[in-house]
Amino acid sequence: MKKKLIPVVIAIVLIIVIAGISVGKVFLEKYSYSKERADLDDYFHMSGEADVAIVLQDELIEERAKLYDGVYYLDISTVHKYFNDRFYEDKGEGLLLYTVPDDIIRTVIGSSEITDKNGTRDFSCVPARYQGETLYIAIDYVKQYANFSYEGFGGPDRLQIYTQWEERQVAEVKKDTAVRILGGVKSEILKEIAAGEKVIILEQMETWSKVKTSDAVIGYVENKRLTESKAEQPIPVTDYTEPEYTSVTRNYKINLGWHVVAGIAGNDTLDAMTANTKNLNVISPTWFKISNSEGDFTSFASQDYVNKAHNMGMEVWALVENIEYKDSIDMYALLSSTTTRAKLIDGLMNQVLTYGIDGINVDLEQISMDCGEHYIEFIRELSIPCRANGIVLSVDNYVPTGYTDHYDRKEQGVVADYVIIMGYDEHYAGSPEAGSVASINFVEEGIAKTVDQVPANKVINAIPFYTRIWETKDGQLSSQAVGMDAAEEYVAFHNMPVEWNEETCQNYAENTEGGSLLQVWLEDERSIEVKLNIMEKYQIGGVASWRLGFEKPEIWGVIETYLNR
Repeated sequence: MKKKLIPVVIAIVLIIVIAGISVGKVFLEKYSYSKERADLDDYFHMSGEADVAIVLQDELIEERAKLYDGVYYLDISTVHKYFNDRFYEDKGEGLLLYTVPDDIIRTVIGSSEITDKNGTRDFSCVPARYQGETLYIAIDYVKQYANFSYEGFGGPDRLQIYTQWEERQVAEVKKDTAVRILGGVKSEILKEIAAGEKVIILEQMETWSKVKTSDAVIGYVENKRLTESKAEQPIPVTDYTEPEYTSVTRNYKINLGWHVVAGIAGNDTLDAMTANTKNLNVISPTWFKISNSEGDFTSFASQDYVNKAHNMGMEVWALVENIEYKDSIDMYALLSSTTTRAKLIDGLMNQVLTYGIDGINVDLEQISMDCGEHYIEFIRELSIPCRANGIVLSVDNYVPTGYTDHYDRKEQGVVADYVIIMGYDEHYAGSPEAGSVASINFVEEGIAKTVDQVPANKVINAIPFYTRIWETKDGQLSSQAVGMDAAEEYVAFHNMPVEWNEETCQNYAENTEGGSLLQVWLEDERSIEVKLNIMEKYQIGGVASWRLGFEKPEIWGVIETYLNR
C-alpha cells in the first residue's frame, strides 16, 4: 500500500512545485523591474545629424535647434516666438538686422562680421546662416538681446533653456535607480541616476513622481527612491538690459487737424482751413506722397507754411502716405528692402530738417499681412533719426481688428511717440450695408483695444468731420462722403426727419423719395461730444480730426471743452 502511495505523493509534490514555479514566474513578471531601455533618439524625436531637441523650462517643445561647427543655432521663427521678435531678416539683401533706439546692428548672413555705428567687428561665431531657405541665428548672438540661460547635452543632442526662474520643488535620489518613461516598474528606462543626484519634481503622485534630471531628461521615479522635496529658488539671468526707447510725447493733450494739400498751391489755404479752429496745436499737411517702390516721394513742403504755422502756435507734423500713387507702388517691394527703406527714411528726414518740421505722421494704408514684419521694421528704423533729432513720430492705424494685427500696435507704442486711431470708416464706400461712419461702440472698442497694447498717453483718437449720405435704389447701395454742413443741408433739402439714435449716439435721418431710401448718420456737435467723453474716460493723449474744412465752426467749442478738462 505504501509503495502505491509514494508515486502519488511524488506526483502531487511535482504538481505543487510546478504550480509554485508558475505562480512565482507570474509574480516576478508582474512585479520585477524591467531592464528594457528606451530609444532616446525616438524619445527626443531626433531627425538628422545636426538636429537638437529643445527642453524649454520643463517641456520638450516641438521647435528644434541645430548644431553647426560646435555652435547651437535657433531658426528665426523660434527666436521670435520665445526670445525677441526684433530680429529682422532681409532675404533679398542677405542681412540680419537688429534695431535698437539709436542704431541698426547688422550682419551679412553667413559672415562673422557685425556692423553698427561704431564700425565693424568680428563675432565669436557666424551669427546667422541659412540652412536651405531657413535662417538660423546663433544662440549666443540671440543671448545678447534677451535674458535666458541654456545648457547643451549630448547622447542625443539637446538644449535645456530657461527664460523664467520661478520657485521649484527639488529632491535627491536616495538610492541608485532608473528614470522611466512612465510611472511603473515595467516602463522602459530612459537613464540611470545615482544616489545623491538632484532632480526637479514636476508632478508628485501616490507612488511615482514625474521628474527632470540635471541633463534635461523628463521621466518618472518611484517616490521611495527620493528624499522629501523642498523648495528651491533659481537665480535669474539678467545679462541683458532692455534699452530705453525715449519718447517726445507732450505734457498736454494733442489737438491735431489734417490739412489736405494736393499741390504746392494748397499750402495757401492754411489761413482758410484754420480760421474757425480753437486750440489747434498740431497741423498735419499731406505733403509727402510715396510715388514708387524705390523709396521716392513727391513733396509739397513749404518754409512759409512752417513759419506761419509756428507763428500761429502750431507744430507741423507732415504726413507721408501711399494712397495718391498706389497703383505705382508695390509696398512689399518697398518695405522689404533695407536699401529702399533707408532711402525713403533719409529723404523724409532731409525734408524735415531742411524745413524745420516738428514731426512725421505715417499714414501707410492697405499693408498686406505678409508685409507686416517689414512695415514695423520701417517704423523702428524711422524712429531712430526722429529720436536723435527730437522729431515727433506718429503712426496712423485702423481701428484694431484681427486682420490688422500685423500693424503691431504694441511695438508702435514702444518705438513711436504717438499711435493714432483712425476712428472712422466703420461703414465706407463699398460697404455691403448702410451705416454710421463712426458709431460710439465702434469708437470705444477701437480705443479700448488700442490702450490694451499702447500706453494711453501715447494714444490719439481721430474723429470724423464727415459723414456719408446713403441711397438704396432697386437693391443697389451707393454713398458719398460729405462735410457736416453739406450733410445737414442735404437732410433739410430732402425733408428728412431727424431723431437721436442711442445705439450709435448720433442724429439719424431717413426718408423715402422717388423709390430711393435715403439714410444719413450725422456727425455734429452732439455726436462729437459723446466721442470726446469716451476719449476722456480712457485718459488718452488727445484728438485728431479728418479733415479740416469739413467741420462746422461750433465743433471747435466742443473740442475746446475736452482739451480744458
